[in-house]
Amino acid sequence: MKRLLIRPGAIGDLILSLPALESLQTGYTEVWVSGPNVPLVRFAHRVRSIAATGLNLLGITDPSARLLDELRSFDSIISWYGANRPEFRETVASLDLPFTFHQALPVGSDLSACSRPYGPRLHATDYYLEQVGCPPGAIPRIQCDAARERFAVIQPFSGSPRKNWPLEKFRALARGLERTMPVSWCAGREDPPLAGAVRIDDLYDLACWLARAGLYIGNDSGITHLAAAVGTPVLALFGPTDPAVWAPRNTHVRIARWNCALSELPGLP
Repeated sequence: MKRLLIRPGAIGDLILSLPALESLQTGYTEVWVSGPNVPLVRFAHRVRSIAATGLNLLGITDPSARLLDELRSFDSIISWYGANRPEFRETVASLDLPFTFHQALPVGSDLSACSRPYGPRLHATDYYLEQVGCPPGAIPRIQCDAARERFAVIQPFSGSPRKNWPLEKFRALARGLERTMPVSWCAGREDPPLAGAVRIDDLYDLACWLARAGLYIGNDSGITHLAAAVGTPVLALFGPTDPAVWAPRNTHVRIARWNCALSELPGLP
């Protein structure tokens, strides 16, 4: 069977759904994801950026013959893309393409909670596993051949200011850590300027650098999920989002949680 998996979303969204995606492998598996996430998908025969395929224009303009030929070449297309776009689903149906749609975010989630009616909160990884008929409990993993070293990494940013512990607090924490090990700072391409920060654009190269660290500390962010997925010991700081749903999942992850924006906090408990 030839299968296409389409998974939009940011770094953390992809990582949390990796066990579900990996469970869907067939004789030939192709994966389309957001452009920056392409290097993180290691199990597929081919990985492409959604934007590079033209899929994002389906339902808006007439599809190209090349895109239609590509989509029709698959026996199965499982997509977390387009589930909330009626015009996309209608176009897919009219073209008789073999799509199965899944919600990209847990039902009822506003990124702060994930609840079934009258039921417990479900971790996002288990939600995606349930969608594809797999048992819960799997751990997202990204394999990197890297030897652990004695240094810490701090990534003080995230996609939302409300999720960011104040930078001066991270600096104070770093001064304490430096009594026992070197500290490296990490930042992404779109993060604010940070003197001396390591910035690695290729996410798999970044993952392999994080895999060398003896400790990682960061906010609720995609890079925190990346550090957890390569097995680095992680301290993840959570404020407005619910760690029962969105925490990185691995045996060496610890969570510090407050029920408010982290920018409002005076320091670690």
